[in-house]
Amino acid sequence: MKIKLAILFICCTVSACLAQDIICSAKDKEAFHKKIGELESVEIKKAGENMVAIGKTFLGTPYVAKTLEIGEVESLVVNLHGLDCTTYVENVLAFSLIMRTKNPDFDSFVATLEKIRYRDGELDGYGSRLHYFTEWIANNEQKGLMKDVTAELGGQPLQKEINFMSTHRDLYPFLKSDSNFDKIVGAEKGLNSRSICVLSQDQIATQESLIKSGDIIALATSIAGLDVTHTGIATREADGRIHLLHASSSGQVEVSELPLVDYLKKISKNTGIIVARPL
Repeated sequence: MKIKLAILFICCTVSACLAQDIICSAKDKEAFHKKIGELESVEIKKAGENMVAIGKTFLGTPYVAKTLEIGEVESLVVNLHGLDCTTYVENVLAFSLIMRTKNPDFDSFVATLEKIRYRDGELDGYGSRLHYFTEWIANNEQKGLMKDVTAELGGQPLQKEINFMSTHRDLYPFLKSDSNFDKIVGAEKGLNSRSICVLSQDQIATQESLIKSGDIIALATSIAGLDVTHTGIATREADGRIHLLHASSSGQVEVSELPLVDYLKKISKNTGIIVARPL
């Protein structure tokens, strides 16, 4: 498998101790070590505060879509130079977790990233990736990494059929494989067996004081078949308001100029937010 500007690393992960493919360019491995150096001066505080402090070290990093859609088979992609909204949150969370350990090395980072990104923490093909963000939250809650606090903030359950990937098969190259497609359909069935709790857009302003810096914010949508369109990290800025720290499709990792409440009003088809609190 040829991958431009990428080196294929075969390593033994800390979590599973099984050989697996990792796609990581030499510059990204170098960036990892540089990031660890930067973060050594960050005081370890509560999980949420760490998320914001670490997240802001990525400010200005370019937004790049579909950073995980590489190669012919699913591999663990480590990319610190180009981030989409989900990989940004994943990388920040992974760094936040390993910086609490005595030896935050590359292998522990890779194992942590795998734990976050894949169902039950194990890479087992394309279908094992947590593609839908509501499942990403639920599965990482089961792992003890976060808690969905949407209901505590006043969110209400809603039933919505999630099937965007299976009904838009042509948008996903990996779904040319019937095996991958069947696994995605299975994941969708699992999602459709439970409701989604959403804090509606018109309720966020009154509940803003309950949102904490470092909370993971997922933007719920009215788009048919889809649960979430975007994600980022809540940060309470100097104006006392909650803003969104995120990899923006407008070009880079940034803090939203507008408070979250006003930012969401400008997003077509947004229905509210789902809030997960790192533990």
